Amino acid sequence: MGRRLVPLTLDNLQDLPRRCRSCVFWELDPVSGEAAVKAGTPAQEKEAWISAVLLEWGSCGRVVYVDEIPVGFVLYAPPAYVPRAASFPTSPVSPDAVQLITAWIMPGYQGQGLGRVMVQTVAKDLLRRGFRAIEAFGDARWEGPACLLPADHLLAVGFKTVRPHPVHPRLRLEMRSTLSWKEDVELALDRLLGAARKEPALRPL
Repeated sequence: MGRRLVPLTLDNLQDLPRRCRSCVFWELDPVSGEAAVKAGTPAQEKEAWISAVLLEWGSCGRVVYVDEIPVGFVLYAPPAYVPRAASFPTSPVSPDAVQLITAWIMPGYQGQGLGRVMVQTVAKDLLRRGFRAIEAFGDARWEGPACLLPADHLLAVGFKTVRPHPVHPRLRLEMRSTLSWKEDVELALDRLLGAARKEPALRPL
């Protein structure tokens, strides 16, 4: 089974699920998001957001392919690019962290370790770019696919709660706390991704 994690661009945006391509829950503040839905323009707003982040900050996501079939994705960016984050009771995201915005894995491919691989791939990217941590708003009452990630899943892949909340705790994954973390990421990627296609070098910030 061949697995590839490819940087998200406007060229492969269509490989995200339809509902995710037209979801601007995180990308716009609540008022602007509601206006976009009423105007029927959320897909265009999503594309504009990804384009802006790519131009101003760089890679902000990965698409997961298994045997060339898109089966999942992960999206992340600094909190300044995520307007919705400010409306959460456990905000703000720490200034030294990048926000893990959302992720999704196709039913039938869940439970195979792809979620952990996605988090490790994001960590490897951000380590290269000099960031110290990843933070995310979890859903402690998660019942099914949604814009927020289940808090239990985040805890299972190494995040720790930094601001508790009965519904939306904020969790953090330290990337430079120990040298072994980076080594574990490298090892896991080598083992799990095998002969994955090399990613192009990231442009300097």
